[in-house]
Amino acid sequence: MTDPSTVPARADAPRLKSNAIGFFDALVIGLASTSPAYTIAAIIGGLVLYTGVHAPGIMLASFVPMLLIASAFYYLNTVDQDCGTTFSWVTRAMGPWFGWIGGWAIAMTGVLIVGSLAEVGVRYSLLTVGLEDLAYDPFWIRVLTIVLIFVMTAICVWGTEISARLQNVLIVFQVLSLLTFAGVALYQVFTNTSAFDSITPSWEWLNPFGGGWTGVTAGLLLGVFAYWGWESSVNLTEETTNSSQAPGKAAIWSTVVLVVTYLSVTIAVVALAGDAFLAETADEEDAIFQVLASDTMGPWAWVVMLSVATSAIASTQTTIIPASRTGLSMARRGAFPKMFGRIHPRFRTPDVSTWWVAGIASAYYLVVGLLSETALWDTLTALGLLIAFYYALTGIACAIYFRKRLTASVKNFVLIGVGPVLGSLLLIWLLVAAIIDYGDPENSYSGTAWFGLGPPLVIGIGIFATGVVLMIVWYFRDRRFWQERPSTAELDIVRFEAERERARTTDGASS
Repeated sequence: MTDPSTVPARADAPRLKSNAIGFFDALVIGLASTSPAYTIAAIIGGLVLYTGVHAPGIMLASFVPMLLIASAFYYLNTVDQDCGTTFSWVTRAMGPWFGWIGGWAIAMTGVLIVGSLAEVGVRYSLLTVGLEDLAYDPFWIRVLTIVLIFVMTAICVWGTEISARLQNVLIVFQVLSLLTFAGVALYQVFTNTSAFDSITPSWEWLNPFGGGWTGVTAGLLLGVFAYWGWESSVNLTEETTNSSQAPGKAAIWSTVVLVVTYLSVTIAVVALAGDAFLAETADEEDAIFQVLASDTMGPWAWVVMLSVATSAIASTQTTIIPASRTGLSMARRGAFPKMFGRIHPRFRTPDVSTWWVAGIASAYYLVVGLLSETALWDTLTALGLLIAFYYALTGIACAIYFRKRLTASVKNFVLIGVGPVLGSLLLIWLLVAAIIDYGDPENSYSGTAWFGLGPPLVIGIGIFATGVVLMIVWYFRDRRFWQERPSTAELDIVRFEAERERARTTDGASS
């Protein structure tokens, strides 16, 4: 079902290791890529600063387009199991120009965030063991962050199975510790034993627009960032058992587990600490969880701190996966230099692409961190722009790809057509609103101006413009990718449906 042009030409060339992981492993990697504990620690102050007690509503509203786009990932993966996901699907549905820039957006989101994730992993690990002076020493934090990035990269190259086993342990610990913290926090709220100015939760908190429109766009952009990463399971489709079904299902279930976790923890944190405290400490994400965990969990505070550390460390590793697999997919289609398509003959992972992601991510982290203290936070906001772009592109591609099947049934029309397109429209609206908002520097986190615009918008435009320039340069250097034959989507769909029908017949006969 996969386009022959997406695989290496030589039959004996190394390929990604098939059946390396199963459904549960894919689900765990999807969850780990979002880094639930780190995400809450990083954005809870900003969410409350922008939207007050309606932060839980923002998390719920952000879930809607994520679930709709996850549906698009599921259905597209059933007919094209390519580790490049959006790059491959958009190319076949909408053409090579859209496909290339979609792949670029995916690759760059990983590059931009890996350094921040690793830094949080290092800092919270040091705070967990009481080394506070070292945790806030800029020199050693940067050194240890780079070391962690390269250790996690080495594990990614070592093998997908090793990566999955590590993630299985880390994700279970962080989700359980987060939910335990949420339970203890809510218990203290309702028994009036909290050390903070706690407030009783209300159903009104679930209304994202309850406090008006001010700050909603910024809040939703942080919400989109919070869920981003669930599709990492689909980037491993070529290495997953039952590749046409399991990765897509894992992606959908990842979003469901995330919304439950995020709602529980966000409600608990807002109720426990109160919106005033969280807004005042919005720029001190380390302090927020450190103080809350200490006063809530007592001697067990280290559990919450360690969960944030393991969350960030786990996500450092899994965030490298989509970027490296996208680079591999683009290289073997001729859209990237050939070297990015190399697969290690022993480990059967894209080693060159993976190491390049680590190298560029490390350089970006060091340069941006030295330029501005708030640049890394502005980078998180800019990530929301890139994420909204390629998610929206995928939803539209789904409807186009299956356009001749949309009227075959109500299910197809809703889940393959209306749902993904609606999710895309929501994300496009958010993208446009964010561009307008961040055109005014006062709306950015730092409140400073870069070239007369907010830093997140400048970063987003810079990344996108760089991609366009590189795309044009590569077009004039090697046009093979732009000369691919027309999409075989219709043929893929027919084959998929025929194979599914044969599987049903076989199962029925055997029973």
